[in-house]
Amino acid sequence: MISPTESLAFSMHANPGVYAVLVGSGVSRAAKIPTGWEITLDLIRKLAALREEACEPDPERWYQNTFSKEPDYSDLLDELCPTPTERQQLLRAYFEPTTEDPDEDAKQPTPAHHAIAALAATGFIRVILTTNFDPLLETALEHAGRRPVVLSTPDHVESALPLIHTRCCVVKLHGDYLDPRIRNTRPELERYSPEFDRLLDRVFDEFGLVVCGWSAAWDHALRKALLRAPSRRFTTYWAVHGELGDEARRLVEHRGAKPIRIADADDFFSTVHQHVESLRDFARPHPLSTEVAVASLKRYLAEPRHRIRLADLIDGVVEQVIEATSGGAFTMDGPTPDTASVTARVRRYEAACATLLTLAMVGGFWGEEEHVSLWQRALTRLGSMSPRGGEVTWLGLSRYPAALLLYALGIGAVESDRLPFLARLLETPIRDEHWGDKADKAAARVLPPSCLFDDSHVMRILDGMERRHVPLSNWMHDALQPHAARIVRDDTRYTLVFDKLETLIALAYAHIRPEYGWLPLGVFGYRRDNRDRIVTEITESLSSRLDDSPFVRCGIFGETSEVCRQRLDALRNFIEKTRRGY
Repeated sequence: MISPTESLAFSMHANPGVYAVLVGSGVSRAAKIPTGWEITLDLIRKLAALREEACEPDPERWYQNTFSKEPDYSDLLDELCPTPTERQQLLRAYFEPTTEDPDEDAKQPTPAHHAIAALAATGFIRVILTTNFDPLLETALEHAGRRPVVLSTPDHVESALPLIHTRCCVVKLHGDYLDPRIRNTRPELERYSPEFDRLLDRVFDEFGLVVCGWSAAWDHALRKALLRAPSRRFTTYWAVHGELGDEARRLVEHRGAKPIRIADADDFFSTVHQHVESLRDFARPHPLSTEVAVASLKRYLAEPRHRIRLADLIDGVVEQVIEATSGGAFTMDGPTPDTASVTARVRRYEAACATLLTLAMVGGFWGEEEHVSLWQRALTRLGSMSPRGGEVTWLGLSRYPAALLLYALGIGAVESDRLPFLARLLETPIRDEHWGDKADKAAARVLPPSCLFDDSHVMRILDGMERRHVPLSNWMHDALQPHAARIVRDDTRYTLVFDKLETLIALAYAHIRPEYGWLPLGVFGYRRDNRDRIVTEITESLSSRLDDSPFVRCGIFGETSEVCRQRLDALRNFIEKTRRGY
């Protein structure tokens, strides 16, 4: 059965700004904020103490007997503190935190206040009605980045903009604690000014309503405003702790309200906020621009509490790539591969992967151990072949998005020197059903450009790659460079990082298949200066630091310095043999 709280969350999410909130003293109770009547009684007790008279157990009766009139908040304040400044100073101790408060959370916004403010900051609540005098709602709204319009006097209401033009409005029906004219006594609560009545008539007619912490027992004018409201176009939800009183029950029946049993206001509003945020996340479209996606990624990477949103972001963008590259222009059966059709398909793959590749550059640059599994899942999802038949060129290119993703992540990791992160990526299991061997294979064995085809030279069919020894590697170098601009400072540095990544991938392949005698040579094999610089760096690290070398500790191409040197020798020999062949 769907709970009323879930129903409220769905309604609020589907109708942003349509629901007003009415909160009473019960919402501020957890903050140790006294009601106006409690302040009045406390002032009477202090006055009796000054006269050295006993007013307990009934301070109200003592006041009546002593002064021959009913205690009135405003009159009492006027008599005790003749000037507005003196009255303000007297009241601050009741509503503002002080060093004498034994509870550090006293007179501070509660979780309920913060949840209401968060809903207002995101536009789901526009109007907040309150019978409270305290400033806790305003404080919470300021913390949430939403500066409210506060209406606490008839003059405020008369001069205010229409509610439809107000982003957030707090209506303090009984006044503000700094104004001695607050409504507190029974006669004062019998009627509102015409300005407040007109405002309430509009709110109760045009808005849905969420009521919490208000008993309806004393506020006759507010009860009358609810009873005369004609509209039922939006539901009223009434949060109840315990049992409804007679007046509240009458209002619930009159408005056809849905009662919601709650433990307390904090739990209720926090739950509503969480439900609305969950619906908001579910309904939020995946980022429409790379800038939005990257900003989201950086925010989620910075705080572990966003790990679910981080996973959803990466998974969502990967699913976008899969959806964009399924069927249609990416069929495995045609057209006949030629320079135009192959180049067009490769560029379509790159366009479909554009956001993912920029994310991966940043993700690899800031990658930590806890992020590896997210990117491994993306690689496995893109790299595990599902096509069972078709033209071999198109079948080979079906893994091109996975190869691009591996390289984008790898460029980021190499630039930030995150070799352990790269090592884990290169171990990612990729399912390979097309070639008959259905066993999972490591990404370092399956995804290098030279491994996508039985004959890597087939990609010389790409426009401008006719004379390249490793055509797809050359192509990927150029295709990925714009995405790397956020993390690599210049073109020369980018090429060095690209070549170092391909060197490490080749060494990883040599470690996985030491007996094979072939390595996925990248474009680094034909850029001698970069190759020599990279090989020298690795050699010196292995010689000086032995097993403590970062190249050993990451495990990319060996668990000891000796094994790593063997793999490096195998790479040198293969490069030399290949160069002699050409």
